[in-house]
Amino acid sequence: MSDSSGAPAGASYAAAGVDIEAGDRAVELMKEWVKKTRRPEVLGGIGGFAGLFDASALKRYERPLLASATDGVGTKVDLARQLGVYDSIGHDLVAMVMDDIVVCGAEPLFMTDYICVGKVHPERVAAIVKGIAEGCVLAGCALIGGETAEHPGLLGPDDFDVAGAGTGVVEADRVLGADRIQEGDAVIAMASSGLHSNGYSLVRHVVFERARLRLDQEIAEFGRSLGEELLEPTKIYSLDCLALMRTTEVHAFSHITGGGLAANLARVIPDGLHATLDRGTWTPAPVFDLVGREGRVERLELEKTLNMGVGMIAIVPGDSADAALTTLADRGVEAWVAGEITARGEHSTGAALHGDYAA
Repeated sequence: MSDSSGAPAGASYAAAGVDIEAGDRAVELMKEWVKKTRRPEVLGGIGGFAGLFDASALKRYERPLLASATDGVGTKVDLARQLGVYDSIGHDLVAMVMDDIVVCGAEPLFMTDYICVGKVHPERVAAIVKGIAEGCVLAGCALIGGETAEHPGLLGPDDFDVAGAGTGVVEADRVLGADRIQEGDAVIAMASSGLHSNGYSLVRHVVFERARLRLDQEIAEFGRSLGEELLEPTKIYSLDCLALMRTTEVHAFSHITGGGLAANLARVIPDGLHATLDRGTWTPAPVFDLVGREGRVERLELEKTLNMGVGMIAIVPGDSADAALTTLADRGVEAWVAGEITARGEHSTGAALHGDYAA
């Protein structure tokens, strides 16, 4: 490109592929959604260099401990891109961050996000933030800041990725974890909404490369299209877990993410004890069977990659199991007693699944 004199035009940010005006418009579009997540402790609004949270609210704690986590949603974002559906991926992001935070018993306080795009499409970015904001409302936290970065040349015009970081607070003497778990405790399983946000590299390999399925293809066992099933948002359990802590004694939680059910549960089981889970207490959703069947994936490989229908575990005293199930049922959470905590045998690990899944 040259100017009227024939000389090469001067370089500019816009010529390099970065559209500042589009970024400004995206910020304007997302403001209304961010506002819906506001908590009383949040100061100022979107647009500053940093989000402000009034820490004096923590004075009601004797010894407040801050809990922090960060995460993304992996290759699930590529399915959102292919389908042109951008808001549900925000729910996934909040779930991956805030449900890690609540595992130690912490109340989610606030979250920030990072959205990286090849080209800023303001409406598309706003849709992503809308989903994040809706997820924050479901988790009870504020969205106090974030960053949208445009990376032309590194990402294609329609490519994007998301990440987030969150902070919560818990009273020091109420931190949940392995030191509270006792022999005889009940293992309460909370149903997942589907695949959630883990294992999508395996899932995409199976459905696209092996089974040759299309995202718009109707799958009878799903009662909807493959794309709709695969984009089902990750369930957010934060407020359900906090409600459970208020109504009954809880010893530990385990968020079932990458690594599967047994491996994640083993992370909170102390030496000398073992979590025994009975597969016969639940039936995984059809999507798990499809991945296993079409990919000829062995059951143990599926179980160490996917959640198999369980998104969160609560470990409670055995005599508190009924009260825990009642609380969760009242909140519309499908849950059941999936197993118990026993003494660890000579060859047992921290957690293991036994039997066959219910038909």
